[in-house]
Amino acid sequence: MALQWFPGHMHKALKEIKESISQVDILIEVLDARIPYSSENPEIAKIRGDKPVLKILNKYDLADPELTAQWQAYLESERGVKTITTTTDNPANSKQIIKLVQTICAQKHASVKSINAMITGIPNVGKSTLINILAERVIAKTGNEPAVTKSQQRINLGGGIVLFDTPGVLWPKLENPNSIYRLASSGAVKNTAMEYDDVGFYAADYLIKAYPEAMKERYKLEELPDTELEFLEAAAKSRGAIMAGGRVNLHKICEILLTELQAGKLGRLTLETPQMIEQEKVEMAAAAEKKAAEKAKRKQKFKDGSLTPDKVARKEKRNEKRQEQSRRMKQGRR
Repeated sequence: MALQWFPGHMHKALKEIKESISQVDILIEVLDARIPYSSENPEIAKIRGDKPVLKILNKYDLADPELTAQWQAYLESERGVKTITTTTDNPANSKQIIKLVQTICAQKHASVKSINAMITGIPNVGKSTLINILAERVIAKTGNEPAVTKSQQRINLGGGIVLFDTPGVLWPKLENPNSIYRLASSGAVKNTAMEYDDVGFYAADYLIKAYPEAMKERYKLEELPDTELEFLEAAAKSRGAIMAGGRVNLHKICEILLTELQAGKLGRLTLETPQMIEQEKVEMAAAAEKKAAEKAKRKQKFKDGSLTPDKVARKEKRNEKRQEQSRRMKQGRR
């Protein structure tokens, strides 16, 4: 699936983040606990330099708790990174963010009046709701669809912290094809930017392998089929997603599956593991190396041209002539 969704306001927001980063003491990056890697904006990692970062694994109540613990250990293995889990309906836990920021920036907090923290996150990750909880008032507009916040604003949270809020931004190029599907599966992109059938098949393939019992229970299946197509057909019959003539409505059952996945009705599920990501990074590096080699080959071929034996002979003759002329010129200077 080729996902093309990088609106103009996202380009503007990314530019504003880059311009404001020098004023910031700490970055707060809100991630979706179900897709910690895929919801992590690589552009932020490029521009943060050596600034500390607090990664918030939000929507923890929807994620697999065992895998979330693995993800926290994995993320914190990077220098300068701390993590915390939150749910948007648990204000008390979210309040720990302020204490963590004060602790991480203790030296700065002791010497100046305020700590400047920038909060970032992809669309629909729950960033605006989290800000309202931290500020204890409605500051950021919230919504159940991506890209609600459109401009940057500064918020005094109290406790010596000034928060730079930024719109939810994706990045211009999504290189990992698996991440594209996971973003779509979790609801990080608008429905109009994805194909339900395509994303639904991807999600079904992963879920029947990673969470077979949950899928059997949710869709009331005695036996779990081996393939995603068979599973979707069985689930469609269970849910009445049938068209005239008894044909399965694959679009409808894919829409049902994704809607229930995003709402947490399938149980606490995580769509990626650290081990999966490490393997995908190896595969992406190999693919990039292959692509670079092919590009270099095409470039060389273009440079050399399509040389027939006759053209090769003429080229060699021209080269011999140039060499002879060069030899004569050198002799003439002596």
